[in-house]
Amino acid sequence: MTGRPRKRSLTLRGHRTSVSLEDPFWDEFRAIARADGVSVSALAARIDEERGLDIGLASAIRLFVLRRVKEQADSPAAHQP
Repeated sequence: MTGRPRKRSLTLRGHRTSVSLEDPFWDEFRAIARADGVSVSALAARIDEERGLDIGLASAIRLFVLRRVKEQADSPAAHQP
């Protein structure tokens, strides 16, 4: 695992763009997309539409991943033996 962000290409609403994220964020982002039954590009497009103009796409994805991981950790099922 490397701590350096890795750039990957995505297609958002028909336009190619690239996003740089660290491997653990990419891994979790892909897992969330799979769990939600959508492509990584579709999930990124949704996040892109919802983010404010004061935050970049990579930061918005990191915050989205963090929120989802925290929600999972806080769910009652996460605390059962």
